[in-house]
Amino acid sequence: MAYAVTNRGHFGQRRRARQDHEHQPQPQTRMAGPFSDCPAGKLTDKVAVIASGDSGIGRAVAIAFAREGADIAIVYLNEHRGAEETRRAIQRENVRCILVAEDTASEGRCRRAIKRIIAAFGRLDILVNNAAEQQPQGQPSRDPRDVAPERREQTLRTNLLDMFYLTAAAMPHLPAGGAIINTTAVTAWRDSAYLIDDDATTATIASFTRSLAEALIARGIRANAVTPGPVGAPPIRGTFRSGSRWEYAPAFGKIAPGYVSLAAENDLFMTGQVVHAKAGETVA
Repeated sequence: MAYAVTNRGHFGQRRRARQDHEHQPQPQTRMAGPFSDCPAGKLTDKVAVIASGDSGIGRAVAIAFAREGADIAIVYLNEHRGAEETRRAIQRENVRCILVAEDTASEGRCRRAIKRIIAAFGRLDILVNNAAEQQPQGQPSRDPRDVAPERREQTLRTNLLDMFYLTAAAMPHLPAGGAIINTTAVTAWRDSAYLIDDDATTATIASFTRSLAEALIARGIRANAVTPGPVGAPPIRGTFRSGSRWEYAPAFGKIAPGYVSLAAENDLFMTGQVVHAKAGETVA
């Protein structure tokens, strides 16, 4: 069985065609918490855009931001049911939420998505790049020739181009004090042996984050990344050594406060960093 992910931490069956993907059965997302032990309005009056906020880590981050007072824009591909569930959870926090269904691997559609968000909210303060795709194989694939061209191109397009395009579209609207947070993965440092194409993209995301931070520091915009480990991903967790600290991953709600900290203006001097989520809780 091949797996694909369009949001770090949320696996489903491999996409066969965009038009029928949303009708494929999706696994239930465990939303363990608390997202914040004591919400303090850290993001009040802020607007956050979250790529792939329809499920998994993206949904957890969206809810955590909403609990801190941010209005939320969820950008997703075509997982409409999951996106609606996220919106209902966000609206229970008495903040605004809009859903924007766009393929962020398209530069023009990224610009269109950001234009809609600005029209709805009038501003943009935080961008979370969280969309990703992983398709682990049954056998280790250390040779690039083992990766099918279609799979390789899809992974590179989803993991890198959408992040680049969405960032480029959002940057003109981010004010001083704004934040960009990219989701990478532990495979940037710890080879899983099953994900040679995804490993390449996670390492690139870490480097992109550092370069972006340097480029934006004069504007007062921070760029950081979060490495959550193989959270919520049994097929991936199984590829790590028994006894490894990455064998035990925190639940989604335990990761989200790290994103809140990076988004809040009390961390104005933290940029160009990759924050590792603390392991210690197994996700069933």
